[in-house]
Amino acid sequence: MKFIVTLALAAALTASISYSKYVRNLQGSAGNKQAYFVIDEAIWANARPDLGDLRLDPGEQEVPYALQVERGSSETQQVSVGVLQVGTVGGNTQFFLDMSRLAQYDHLELQLKNPESSLVAHLEIDGQDDLHGNRWSKLAQTVIYDLQGDDLGSNTQVRLPLSSYRYLRIVADGSLQPSLIKGAKAYVRQEEEAVWRTLPASGQRQEQNRDTVFTFTPPKNAPVDRVEFLADATQPNFRRPVEVRGGKDETLGTGEVSRVHMVRAGQKIDFEQAAIAVNGWTMGALRVIIHNGDDRPLVLQDVRLQQYERRIYFNVPATGLPHVYYGDDRLEPPTYDFAKVFLKNPHAAPVRLSPEEANPAYRERPDDRPWSERHPAILWIAIVLAVVVLGAIALRSMKTTATAR
Repeated sequence: MKFIVTLALAAALTASISYSKYVRNLQGSAGNKQAYFVIDEAIWANARPDLGDLRLDPGEQEVPYALQVERGSSETQQVSVGVLQVGTVGGNTQFFLDMSRLAQYDHLELQLKNPESSLVAHLEIDGQDDLHGNRWSKLAQTVIYDLQGDDLGSNTQVRLPLSSYRYLRIVADGSLQPSLIKGAKAYVRQEEEAVWRTLPASGQRQEQNRDTVFTFTPPKNAPVDRVEFLADATQPNFRRPVEVRGGKDETLGTGEVSRVHMVRAGQKIDFEQAAIAVNGWTMGALRVIIHNGDDRPLVLQDVRLQQYERRIYFNVPATGLPHVYYGDDRLEPPTYDFAKVFLKNPHAAPVRLSPEEANPAYRERPDDRPWSERHPAILWIAIVLAVVVLGAIALRSMKTTATAR
C-alpha cells in the first residue's frame, strides 16, 4: 500500500512539472542553508503576473519558498526633547538638549521659526551625562539650512552615531539666532535599505513646449516602482515638478527632482532628490514628464525605470539546488508554512538563474472544463433547435385551436 501511495505522489508531482512550459537551473554555491534568487525579465514575461505558478523541484519533492519584495524597512521612535539654556557664547548660539527620555537615539530634528532671510548654519554637537561636566564627547559636525525663500527647500535634521548621552550640547554659528529655536525632536531609527533593480528599458526623449517627456516601454509584466534621474555634473542647481503617466494618460506618480549644491555663509550644502515613486506599474508604456517652467531643459545623463528586487528565498535541500519551473497559468498559487513563518537570514546565499529553456517534459493540461464550456457552439445549436421546435409546436397548437372554433 505504501508503495502505491508513493507512486501516486510521484505521478502527481511529475504531472505538475510537466504542465510548466519553462525550466531554469540554479547556479552557485549555497551549501545546505537558506538561499535566494532574483526574479528577472524572462520570468516576468512568461510566468503568471502574480508569480503564483513558480515551483522549485529538486527531482524528489516540491521545495517550499517565500517571495519577498525588497522594499527595505524603517522603525522609528520619535520623542520631543527639552531645550535648555539657549543663549549666546563668544558670538555663537549655544543650547542643550535633555535626552533623558530616550535610551538611545541617532537622529535630531531642530524646530525653527521661519527666518526672515535665508539661513545656513554650521553645528557642532557634543554629548555628556553631566550637564555641568567638562568631558564632552564630539558626536557630529553638520550644516542645517532653510532656503525656502530661494525656492530651494530646507533641512534641519541631524544624523548622529547611535548615542545614549543624557545631554547634548549644540553650538551653532551666529546665523542661527537664539530667537529662532522653537524646540527639538529626537529619533531612534533602524533601517534596512531597499534593494533596487534597473529594468532594461530606454526612454525616448522629446521636448514638448516647456516640458521634457520621456516615453518608455517596460519589459512585459515587469513592475515599475520608481523612476530615477541621473543629472549631469554640469547641471546647475534645480527644482522641477515631475509627473509619471500611463498609456491612457492616467497619473501613476508625482513628485519633484532637485539638486542643491552651494556654499552659503562659508558653509557647504549638498542635497539631491533624484527619484519619483510609481507604485508597481505593469500595464505597458508610460511617460515621464519634467515641467521645466521658464528654465532650460535639464542636462541628464540618464533616466531609468527601476523596481524593488523580488527574491525567492528557500532552504537548500540535501540533494542540492532545485530547478525552477513556471509557465502554467492554470496552476493555483502555492501555500507553504515556510512562507507563513518566514524569517530572512541576513547571510542567505545569492544564487543565479541559468538562461530560460523550454521544459522538455512539457505537455498541455487536460481540458477539465464542463462539456458545455468546451463545446459552446454545439450547445448554442441545440438551444436554437430547441427554440425552433418549441416554436413550431406552439404554432401548430394555435392553428389546431383556431380550427376547432
